[in-house]
Amino acid sequence: MYAIIKTGGKQYKVRQGDTLKIEKLKGLKGNEVQFDDVLMYSDGENVILGEPVIDSAVVMAHIVDQGKSKKIIVFKYKRRKGYRRTKGHRQNFTAVTIDSIEV
Repeated sequence: MYAIIKTGGKQYKVRQGDTLKIEKLKGLKGNEVQFDDVLMYSDGENVILGEPVIDSAVVMAHIVDQGKSKKIIVFKYKRRKGYRRTKGHRQNFTAVTIDSIEV
């Protein structure tokens, strides 16, 4: 059994018990999160597609961690012009564990 959910402008395939890093959500460790934008649901035999979402489907999860991912370096360079710019960026994330998928 799995579902496709949409959060933070991205789509994720989730199963019960999965832990995934998503875009930052408000909340503390242990808080429950509800994802209403369920795009697809499959129980192994039957597949339900939303148009665009399934109205009766809900994915319940809880927050495991709030943090920042590894730093990425953004380097701009133009040859022979003496132009170099270096910046770093650390993206915020929320780690959630999927508790249940209800249709």
